[in-house]
Amino acid sequence: MKKLRVEVGKGYDIFIQKGILNDCGRYIKTVSQAKKVCVVSDTNVYPIYQNSVKKSLQENGFEVVSYVFKAGEASKTIATVMEMVECMAQNDFTREDLVVALGGGVCGDMAGFAAAIYLRGIEFVQIPTSLLAQVDSSVGGKTAVDLPQGKNLCGAFHQPCLVLIDPNTLQTLTPKYFSDGMAEAIKMGCIKSKRLFEKIEQQNANEIIEEIIFECVSLKAEVVQQDEKERGERALLNFGHTAGHAIEKLHGFTNISHGEAVGIGMVLIAKAGEKNGITEKGTANRIANVLQKYHLKTEDTHSLTEIITAMNADKKRTANAIRLILLHEIGDSLIQPIHKEEILNFFKEED
Repeated sequence: MKKLRVEVGKGYDIFIQKGILNDCGRYIKTVSQAKKVCVVSDTNVYPIYQNSVKKSLQENGFEVVSYVFKAGEASKTIATVMEMVECMAQNDFTREDLVVALGGGVCGDMAGFAAAIYLRGIEFVQIPTSLLAQVDSSVGGKTAVDLPQGKNLCGAFHQPCLVLIDPNTLQTLTPKYFSDGMAEAIKMGCIKSKRLFEKIEQQNANEIIEEIIFECVSLKAEVVQQDEKERGERALLNFGHTAGHAIEKLHGFTNISHGEAVGIGMVLIAKAGEKNGITEKGTANRIANVLQKYHLKTEDTHSLTEIITAMNADKKRTANAIRLILLHEIGDSLIQPIHKEEILNFFKEED
């Protein structure tokens, strides 16, 4: 078993161990006095794990209520979160009770947001079952839903009280969802660890996935502890996301996964960085090659102008600028505000 401590707010532990999902109730009992637990999951994940999770929770004295939503980014709306909150209210949940997010990034984002706003905040536990959630979104307390105007525009910072990562759940993922998570692992290497990037680049990630999860979570925990509310260094975690979120929006949050969009965004920003003399030459090609190794896209069908127009709705913008995350080189990143009027020229390839 691997264990990490995140010292943010009350602080919480992250446990990484194969099979821990089947013993989740015992771990949750150590951090919560709840009588009732609302297990939030989706139509893909819940049928696989409902029996083992409910059994463990009930054996440890919890009354279990479940809320299951239709799997996919299209469900990540205010309406879905309101249904979660109403489910808790209808079952007389108190401030001492608990939400458990059992699923991928969409599930964790919504369950955490529901926990943040129900009775002005109750505790929640993350049990991430996708690689993307295990290496990234389950840690750090970002919760949100999408709006028609853009991705994750409505949300709150609400830290979990516990994160339980079971690598065995990755065995049920399709290759596409494994690739989706690898985009976030590649991102972490790009911004924080040349060693991690080279490991992903040179080895088969499937064979060392527990090692990759631990390194990604360790790096993210360090950043979050320094900057919980994204006022400084934490913004580096958005490398590839400004363009990536714009691409997701242009696709109507369908037909392209989050990891695919972020991968395209990483290549776009690395090319722009090279063009503007900020990023080491050859970095974009290197990122593109490792993305392709894990069957991820490196370009989109939409024009650069369309992507930049969509980027202007990004939540990371200021009144007159967008904070772009750039690389000096692999493992060394920086925050660079670019005036909105200069964005197109910053990205546009030279004739």
